[in-house]
Amino acid sequence: MGHRRDLEELRPLLVAWVNECGIEESWCRDGALVPRLDNQEQIPWAIPVDRSALAAMKTAVESAAFFVISALSGMRSSELHEIRGGSLTREDLGNGIYRHRILSRRIKGQQFGGIDDLWVVIEDVYRALGTVESLQDANPGELLFTKQSNTAHLRYVRLRNWMNGPVGQRLGLAEVPEGPVSPRALRRTLALAIAQRPHGLMAAKYHLKHLSVATTEGYAARPGGHQAAFRAEISAAEESEHLRLTVAAYEDYKQGKLPSGQGARELTRVFASVDEILTSHQPGQATVIDDRRVERLLKAKAESLFVGAANYCWFTDPKKALCLQLAQTPDATEPLIGLCDSGRCPQATHHGIHREAWASHAESVKTVFLGNPRLSKPELSRAQVTFDRANRILTEIDNAGATHEG
Repeated sequence: MGHRRDLEELRPLLVAWVNECGIEESWCRDGALVPRLDNQEQIPWAIPVDRSALAAMKTAVESAAFFVISALSGMRSSELHEIRGGSLTREDLGNGIYRHRILSRRIKGQQFGGIDDLWVVIEDVYRALGTVESLQDANPGELLFTKQSNTAHLRYVRLRNWMNGPVGQRLGLAEVPEGPVSPRALRRTLALAIAQRPHGLMAAKYHLKHLSVATTEGYAARPGGHQAAFRAEISAAEESEHLRLTVAAYEDYKQGKLPSGQGARELTRVFASVDEILTSHQPGQATVIDDRRVERLLKAKAESLFVGAANYCWFTDPKKALCLQLAQTPDATEPLIGLCDSGRCPQATHHGIHREAWASHAESVKTVFLGNPRLSKPELSRAQVTFDRANRILTEIDNAGATHEG
């Protein structure tokens, strides 16, 4: 009965304490509102949790950052595990442009312990690693990804279970399918994405810290690499994409959105001949005009297409290719996209899809160069020529697109 009397005496204090503090778990109370990923509904970013659930959430966020960095930087697993506190740097280049870098150690192919190296990364990687540093309150020089298990598979399983569980689904996160994910696989995917772009093989070599182009060829499945079958799949995908782009250009032509550039007349002539074939009425059984027939007629033209950063190159005659003339390699079988001057080449065309790239280029030249008072007169003159050229191409794209629409 003594305990009961003590409880009765303490009851007012306990009731006041409960009214003031509540009985919910102590962590993540009054969470800030964030939009659900699936329907943008505003919900608290977390509900009250205990210490173990908070630790699981922290592990999930760190694991997510681990795979974001792996997927977008191309760093090897050994290089990820060498990232330490204070390894992030951000260089202000002016005009709102920043260069983000990560300092780590390159282990593979080096003597025991590796050597220091820098990785230039995009802002998403910079923010992901910054989040890990904040969560761990890491001191300079302290390893960031070795406190939990070093096994990427276990990291991924924990992250997948968390995202597919009640916490992740409450936030509207997409369910993660079954199957293995590893830094090696993500690195190879990035290598393939880079290698399919103009001069991508050399870009991949530099970005992925390969000592020889032959190593990158293994990732990118180029001839001479170890994944010849995969290279065949890439070639088929490239052919399909080029055919799709050619058909899209033809559909624009039919809608009055003409190409521009020195090669526009020849491309328009090809499209007109396709139109003539499709609209001709020959005696006999009627022919259905479907997508497959259009693709067959345009396939030969699509085979000559090389995609530039802001133009299409229809490489039908090496002797007419301006890039080969500049490089003095008239017998080359492919254009040198890196030397492409699409404003002057007789085989280059510009389309509506390229307008954004040229507009961005013009704005960049205007902001970075023409707006820089420190530039010398010769440099300003060259920048002005580049700016005028970009604006001329923009005008040509707009005029060609409006030729038949008006």
